[in-house]
Amino acid sequence: MRIPGGKGETGTFEGRLSMATIDEQIQAIEEEIFNTQKNKATEHHIGKLKAKIAKLKAQQDLQRIKGAGGGKGYYVKKSGDATVALVGYPSVGKSSLLNRLTGSDAEVGAYHFTTLEVIPGVMEYKGAKIQILDMPGIIKGASKGKGRGREVITAARAADIILLMGDVYNYRLDVLKRELYEAGIRLDQVPPDIHLSPSDKGGIIVRNTVPLTKMTEVEIAEILRAYGVVNGIITIREDVDTETLVDFLAGNRIYVPKIAVINKIDLEYDDVREDIKNTIAHDFVPLSVEKEIGVEELRCLIYDTLGFIRVYLKPQRDKVDMKDPLVILDGSTVRTVCEHLHRDFVRLFRYAKVWGKSAKFPGQSVGLDHVLADEDVLTIVVRGK
Repeated sequence: MRIPGGKGETGTFEGRLSMATIDEQIQAIEEEIFNTQKNKATEHHIGKLKAKIAKLKAQQDLQRIKGAGGGKGYYVKKSGDATVALVGYPSVGKSSLLNRLTGSDAEVGAYHFTTLEVIPGVMEYKGAKIQILDMPGIIKGASKGKGRGREVITAARAADIILLMGDVYNYRLDVLKRELYEAGIRLDQVPPDIHLSPSDKGGIIVRNTVPLTKMTEVEIAEILRAYGVVNGIITIREDVDTETLVDFLAGNRIYVPKIAVINKIDLEYDDVREDIKNTIAHDFVPLSVEKEIGVEELRCLIYDTLGFIRVYLKPQRDKVDMKDPLVILDGSTVRTVCEHLHRDFVRLFRYAKVWGKSAKFPGQSVGLDHVLADEDVLTIVVRGK
């Protein structure tokens, strides 16, 4: 469906919003949407209101990015085969867990905000080296900068897994999830199946391969215009809502799996067991870092969630090394292997040969972008060899 271009509107409602903060403007518009009767005659008006919210949230994102640029930030060089960020409330045992998992010596204390910087450690498990980041405690308002939360969450965006951590006294993880969500981190979600092809003319054309029950095409077009798209084709392959479409258009969302853990289960756990299950509403790992209950299970779950594969290296004119595989993340390419071995392997790369599930035939010649599978055998040929 082709939707013609829209015109900007100015009225008393916008006048009332002009002096309000962005949060206040968003709240006011949401209230107007709630109070507007939903029918065919009002869908265009509601679409415009949703577009205004999308535009305000885009401004909010920009302000957060600019705000994070000032002052001291947290930077930790990534190392190992993957990175796990420990995100939790103050004093739930993150530093103690880091020490158990990695053998690090992070400062541990029975008081808030023991960790004032991001502390890294490396957990070695089944041949993989997994970087664990102990993050300072998160509190409500962290995504807006409270308690240096913006810097903490920015560091967490680089993780391959977010490990949400509470304890039997503070097990409501919704605050953590909300703060991460407001900072653009989408837990246990995948990027929306949407494709946008901007053009120079023709208005906005909406194509969908599934029925759209949560948004109208008019609303979709209005939100596109709020993000500066006035001509183009948008192809939607899932039943999107406003938040999902805004996530796609924002282009700065991070999609990452999570693991939830509740520490100190040896302390009055039976009294709150059912409430914890009902509150978290998803699987979690019962943990006692002090008594090492659940620690080994957590190591295994981290490894399995990351989804490692094993690649066996075969030097040219030599036998394959079946005893010491290279452990890399599922979805990795030949380039990933080259970067693991030495940066010069990418610069000097000629071609590679692969045997196994990812090969169309044994010994197939492939390039740097070839995606490898578990138990593949790989030979890398570089210039000068």
